[in-house]
Amino acid sequence: MVASFIIESLWQYLITNFSDFQLACLGSFFIHESVFFLSGLPFIWLERAGCLSKYKIQAKTNSPASEERCIIRLLMYHFGVNLPLMIFSYPVFRYMGMRSSLPLPSWRVVLTQIIFYFILEDFVFYWGHRILHTKWLYKHVHSVHHEYATPFGLTSEYAHPAEILFLGFATILGPAVTGPHLITLWLWMVLRVLETVEAHCGYHFPWSPSNFLPLYGGADFHDYHHRLLYTKSGNYSSTFTYMDWVFGTDIGYRKLKALKNAEVEYSSEQKKH
Repeated sequence: MVASFIIESLWQYLITNFSDFQLACLGSFFIHESVFFLSGLPFIWLERAGCLSKYKIQAKTNSPASEERCIIRLLMYHFGVNLPLMIFSYPVFRYMGMRSSLPLPSWRVVLTQIIFYFILEDFVFYWGHRILHTKWLYKHVHSVHHEYATPFGLTSEYAHPAEILFLGFATILGPAVTGPHLITLWLWMVLRVLETVEAHCGYHFPWSPSNFLPLYGGADFHDYHHRLLYTKSGNYSSTFTYMDWVFGTDIGYRKLKALKNAEVEYSSEQKKH
C-alpha cells in the first residue's frame, strides 16, 4: 500500500506538471535513452578492463574505435529515427485508448498486457527477423546490425534505419492494439530494452535470466546467431525461443550445446579418475 501511494503521488506530480504529449513522447524517449545507455555502457567497460572475462562468450574483443563509432551512430539513429517515430505514432496510441491520467491500472491488468506484448512481439519479431536474413534484405539492410560479430550491449539497437522501423513495429504493435496506460507502456519499454541489451551483452553469467527462465534466449543464444554466416545462423527469436524450437531454426545451436555439455561431463569424469 505504501509503494502504491508513493507511485501514485509521483505520477500525480508528472501529469500535473507535464502534458500528455510531453510524457508520451519526450518522457518515453528520456526513459529509453537512460535505461539503454545505463544498462549497455557497463559492458564496454567490462570488455576494456578485462573484468569477469571467464564469463565472456567470445574471446574476441571490439576495438575502442569501433565501440565509439557504434555510440555515435546510435545517437544519430535515436534522435533521427526513434524520437520522430515516437512523436508521429502518438496520435495512433491516443486513438487506440492510451491514457496517462489517474487511476493507475491494477497490477493484474499491467501483468496481463505485458505478457501479451511479449508473446506477440516474439511472434512478429521472429518472422521479421527471418525475412531480414534473406539474401537481398540482409545485404542491403540487416548486414548493418551484423557488422559486430562480437556483440556488446549497445549493439542491440545498432541497425539500419529501415530495420529500426521494420522490427520496431513488433515492439509497438501490442501497445498500439491495446491502448494501455502510459505507465504500462513505460514498463514494457524498460523490460524490452533490458532484455535486448542482455541478449547482446556478450557475457553469460551464473545470474543470467536464461539460467532461470524457461525458454528465455539470452546472450548465449543470440551470440550464436551473430557468430555464424547469415544463411546458417538460425536463432531468430527475440526474447523467448519457442518460435525457433517450433520451426527447427535452433537445431544447430542445440547440437552445439549438447556437444559442449558432453565435453564438460567427459572432462569431469576424467578428473574423478
